[in-house]
Amino acid sequence: MKNFYKKACPSSLRSGVSGRGITVIELLIVIAVVGVMALIVIPQFSKIRENQVLKSGAQDILSSINKARSQTLASLNSLNYGVRFEVDKIILFKTQAFDANAVDNETINIITPASITNATLGCTPTIPCDMHFNRLFGSPSKTGTITISTTNYSKIITIWATGVASVN
Repeated sequence: MKNFYKKACPSSLRSGVSGRGITVIELLIVIAVVGVMALIVIPQFSKIRENQVLKSGAQDILSSINKARSQTLASLNSLNYGVRFEVDKIILFKTQAFDANAVDNETINIITPASITNATLGCTPTIPCDMHFNRLFGSPSKTGTITISTTNYSKIITIWATGVASVN
């Protein structure tokens, strides 16, 4: 049994001195490398999230425009439908004029850090701005662009004279 022990455990391990430990210097180097990598990677994740929030906001705007147009063309409740653009939300409304007190307005909030920064729909390039669709042809009352932005990115949504909306 004694020979087995000698073969399985070399004398350097039995004497208490081994070359297999981690020194404090090695541990500090590993922590520093991981810290530097984290400083490089974490800002990239926040930019990815910011870009996703912008894409989501642009899709919300497009969906709202398309919904208002399709409901108008379908003559749902024999009404015209429209969209109001505010800095942090989009409001779908019935009739040709926006009424803030209407109970059937549908509000879609834009997730921060995205916000509507400009709307040039034949009105002053300020927010809020609204438009509605013609029941017979689906053409919008105003054409132009809506800019949705974050700190680093922006997208421009164009509403054409046919009522079709597209994003750049």
